[in-house]
Parts: sequence; structure tokens; C-alpha cells
Amino acid sequence: MQVAKELLKKYFGYDEFRKGQEEIIRNILSKRDVLGIMPTGGGKSICYQIPALIFEGVTIVISPLISLMKDQVDSLNIVGIKSAFINSTLSNMELREIVNNIRNNIYKIIYVAPERLENEGFIEFINKINISQIAIDEAHCISHWGHDFRKSYTKIKAFIDSFTNRPIITAFTATATEDVKKDIITQLGLRSPSITVTGFDRENLKLIIVRNATKQKFILSYIEENKNVSGIIYCATRKETDELYTVLSKIGYSVGKYHAGMGEKQRKKSQEEFLYDNISIMVATNAFGMGIDKSNIRYVIHHSMPKNLEAYYQEVGRAGRDGEKSECVLLFNKQDIILQKYFIEELGDSSEAVKQNKYEQLQRIIDYSYTTNCLRKQVLSYFGQEYAQEKCDNCSNCNDYLEKQDITIEAQKILSCVHRMKERFGTTMVTKVLKGSASQPACLYRDLSTYGIMREYSVNDIKEYMNVLIADGYLKMGGDKYPIIKLTEKSIKILKENEKVYIQTMKHREISGNEGLFEILRQLRKTISIEERLPPFVVFSDATLKEMSGRYPISKEQILNISGVGEAKYERYGKKFINEIQIYVDNNNIDTSKIVYEEKTTNNRMPRERRVGETCEKTLELMRELGSIPAVAKRRELATTTIETHLADAYKWGLYDEAEEYLNQQDEQQILEAIKSVGTEKLRPIKDLVSEDISYFMIKLVIAKHEKNGG
Repeated sequence: MQVAKELLKKYFGYDEFRKGQEEIIRNILSKRDVLGIMPTGGGKSICYQIPALIFEGVTIVISPLISLMKDQVDSLNIVGIKSAFINSTLSNMELREIVNNIRNNIYKIIYVAPERLENEGFIEFINKINISQIAIDEAHCISHWGHDFRKSYTKIKAFIDSFTNRPIITAFTATATEDVKKDIITQLGLRSPSITVTGFDRENLKLIIVRNATKQKFILSYIEENKNVSGIIYCATRKETDELYTVLSKIGYSVGKYHAGMGEKQRKKSQEEFLYDNISIMVATNAFGMGIDKSNIRYVIHHSMPKNLEAYYQEVGRAGRDGEKSECVLLFNKQDIILQKYFIEELGDSSEAVKQNKYEQLQRIIDYSYTTNCLRKQVLSYFGQEYAQEKCDNCSNCNDYLEKQDITIEAQKILSCVHRMKERFGTTMVTKVLKGSASQPACLYRDLSTYGIMREYSVNDIKEYMNVLIADGYLKMGGDKYPIIKLTEKSIKILKENEKVYIQTMKHREISGNEGLFEILRQLRKTISIEERLPPFVVFSDATLKEMSGRYPISKEQILNISGVGEAKYERYGKKFINEIQIYVDNNNIDTSKIVYEEKTTNNRMPRERRVGETCEKTLELMRELGSIPAVAKRRELATTTIETHLADAYKWGLYDEAEEYLNQQDEQQILEAIKSVGTEKLRPIKDLVSEDISYFMIKLVIAKHEKNGG
């Protein structure tokens, strides 16, 4: 495992394996079949990528979506692992080039779409190659009992059986019940597999259910408070998706849409805009998301309840893949249940047994949507995992994230209008009368006391209040071709008995801000992603940028101690990020000498604490040898401003008295006068007040002297 750890650091920039990874990799290297069940963002890919580097032959990865293949291959090639993908997007010329490269043993990892396994020529060709491992991603797609069965996955076993020398078979998924797990093993023909289940809990995800909300109003409020971060809004139908996209787009939000009714080029363009951070919000049906490797999604909102808990947990799992705090909001009302039952009855071609299974799964998510118990405990229980605590303190049932809004007055006005219009019209006509519309035939009801009684409300608000009343049984739908709304027995309780009606709203706070150095580094990452035509998260994740923002690495040694920065990425991007960090440190007069780094090792020795002062000592040694700041900067491959900061720190510690040569009394006095006016928090305001010939280095030295003398 020592070699595996060294490869982890070299290529991926991590010092330790995550939970379950080491066990899985050890079993693969022992040439055992493996089934790994790990939460989204838990690091499944590394489990087969590290063995792929160690094995002599090639690893084939069967992956269901083209987008995932491209992102994974881009990420691997950037860090120096030769990889390719084979799917329907390749031209004949591109395919020929990849095939030739495979013959010449260029690649260690090849991603393949499952549909390719139906091509006999491809199978014959691959059988001539030394294949060490076949990894199946999203393995639940092979199970009829899973939430996303794909017929193309049923070809995988025949593909495996076609090899004279059977490779090691590894299968991975994020969500699998006990039935699905057994089905995966059977359908893939895994031989006495090692099964590793690391748990399904995603601790960084806040689970929230908002019942009986006015959905569109809630969403508009939510994204307004979180417009600087990326999020997905899942809708149940294409129509809902189009309508919500139109509303958000007209307001001016940076939004895209995705559903199966769009053309392939439209879907691809929309997806890439989201991946490249050109748009921040994606409104989509469940056709979007599987295989999306975007790590900085900060929220997932379900506009309606999904069909089952597996689909729900798979979809919310797209948030917070980088481990940062993220939110998952389910907007629920009773109409969602009716819609899902309609999908089962009218749109499915399932057998009675499968249909019954779908109803059972539906009931589990209905129970989840209504429960007052801990949401985390409830969903983990579904996957067979016991959650020891009674409360997680990170869901809407365990914490006070929601507040009630009384809409009794609004409900009384709507019900009264329906009554006075003799229960003969649908929601659109009733809304027009409540708004006091001058159009025909609404104006014919201007003599009603309810005409114009809700003039100050928007059309969408009124219709969403009606949806709440329908969902809670205070109104019901009637009619066939032209639906109308009617009162129910429960309506009297609001009109006559003053029963209260509430909706839920969230006590919002922004999930994460983009301030200071993090925003500067985010913009640099965006620039690089445009230049290299890569999604920003492939360059560095948000988690890596946040660690840089908090630790200010300004040397090669320091930035290689940041999680997610390996040698290949340092060579490619490191100096650019160090320069931006150094400028920020200088302009804000940040004392990096107080930051403690750990020297992270891949051997069995304990890491030792190391002060940033050691890199200053190296600079000081070279300064005395070479005699000039530019010469030291060139030798150390650092910016001159970094060397100047090292020398100023050394001067403050009493290690570099030669710094006095750079100062004279007149300049020093001028700098001290400026400091009295603007302080030392930032260097730029000081520079603006002094002579042009006074450098930032001189300002740093005076501040160091000032602090050295207890000023």
C-alpha cells in the first residue's frame, strides 16, 4: 500500500485515503472482485484509478454518461495519467487515433459507454489487449430493482465472460438497498466479491423539507439570497422545467435548463455552460445529473417530491461533492403524490410485481416527507444504515431552519371567491377575478365583493396559494377536459370556523460568500479554465481554493501541502496561484510567519510541525550568497515580492539587520506618518500617501521594524 499512497500524493495531491478507499484498493491489488458502495463525493474513482496505475495492463471503466467520461479523462490527463474515452461523440478520425494508441499501449485507463459493448468488433479488439481490470461505475443501473435501470448494462456480463483471462471486476455505486446490492453481484457475476459499504451519510449536506410552501415564491427568495453559488432545481415534468426557467430567465438570473425534450446540442450546450460556471442555476428534470462531476454545487432544490428515496438521495448527492457545506431542499405538498402515482400507472410499462415495488418505494418517500423525526436518521435507515444519534442537528426536523407564515386571510379570500363564482371555473379565471382584471369575461364579475380583493398579489402567488389549498384538501379539482375548482367539506372550517392555514418559509442565510482571496483565486481558476477549455473544478476544487485562502501558501513547499495540489498540478498551475496569493498577502499586510504547516509524508513517520520561517531562512541563506533579490527569486523560482516578504519577516525576527541599508531616515519618517493616518492593515493606502520612489519592500521593512520595536 506504500506505492498506492505515493501515487495518491503524486497524482491527486492527497496524503491519506478517505474512509473505505484503502480497504477497497488493497482488495483490488489482491486480485479480488470488489463491490464498493460509497456516498457521492466519497472518492469512488480513486478506488479503481490507483490500482490501474499499479497493474501492468489497461483498466476499462464502463460509465453511463458521456459528460462524466470527458470530465474524468480531462482530469486524469491533466495530472499526467494517460486516458481516453470511447463513445458516440467521437469522429471516425478521433476513434482511429484512440484505437492506434490503445494498440501502442499509450493509455492506462479507457472509459467506455455500455452501448459500445454491443459492438462485436469492439469486443474482439479489446480481447487482444492486456486488460487488468474492468470497473463498472453507477453499478445500480444493472438492477431492475434500482431507481435507474438501464438495459445497456445487461450486456456487461457477456462482455466480461468474453475474456479468456478474466480481468478483476470492480463495481461502484452511491445508493443501493440490500436487494439492489444482491442484484448487482448476480447480474455482473462477481466472484466471492469483497463488499465495502462506507456508509451513506453525507455529513456536509443539510436536509430540509418545506411543506406547503408557495413554491415559486420560495425559490425566488432562496436563489436571491444565494445567487453567488451554483445550484440545481429539479422539476417533475418538462413543462414545470420550462416554466420555471422562463420566470428565472426573465428576472435576469444566470440560469439554464435541461430535459429530454430538448435537442442533443441544446442539452450539451446547457450542461457545459453549467459545468464551466458560465451559468449558476440549472433547472432540470431527473434527466440531468448522473455523472455530473461538478464539485461546487451548493444547493439542490426539489420543486416536487421525487419518485423514491434512492432517486432523491442520488440527486441531492450532487451537492457538496467537495465536502463543503451545502443544502438540499425538498418542497412538498400532497399534489406531488398524485403526480407520482400517475407516472406509475400511466407512463410505465412495468409488470405488476415491478409496479407494486414502485408503489412501496413511493410510500417510503411519502413517509420521509411527512416525518417529524430526524431526516438523516430516516433516509439512512432506508439504506440499512443505523444512525446512532436521535438528532443530527443538520436537518429541518432537528434544527429551527423553518418558520410558519399565516395565510388564513388569503385562503378565506380565495375560497369566498370560488363560492361566489358558483364553483364553475378553473384557477386562471378565479385568479383574474381576484386580481380585478378588466378583460372579458372576468370583468363581468366586478359586482362581486371578491372582485379585485387580491389586486396587490401577483398571479403566481395567488395560484400557488390555491395549490396549497388543493394539496391540503380545502379545494378540489373537478371536470375533465376543462378542470374547475370546487369547495370541500374542509372549506367551511376556514370560512366559518376560522381554522388557520400556514405555509412554511426558510430562515435564510447565504450558504457561502465569495469574498477576499477566495474570490480572487476563483477568478484566476475561471481564466485558466477558459484558456484550457476545462471545467473550473478540474483545475482546483472550491475546497482546495478555500484552504489556500486560509493558509496563504507562497512557496512550492507550502502549496504542495494544500489538499488537492499534487506535483503535476503544481507544475501546471502552482506559480500562478502563488503569485496571486503573494499580491494579496502584500496588499493586506498579512503576517504569514504565524501560519503553521504540516510536512505531510507518505511514509509511516508522524508528520512534524514546520513553521513558515524555514522557507524564509532558505531565502536568507541565498541572499547572503547571491547578494540580490532578483537573483534569489530566480534561483528559488519565486516572485520577487515573495522574497521581499521573507526578508522583511527575517528582519522582524532580528535575523537580517542588513535590511537597514534599504532605508533612510527621511523615507522611514514619511512611511511612519502614512501609517499613523491609515494604519498597517493594507499596504496600498500607505503607498498612495508616500513618494513614488518608496517601494512596497521599504514599506514592509518599516512595518517590520515598527513591530520589532513593539510599535
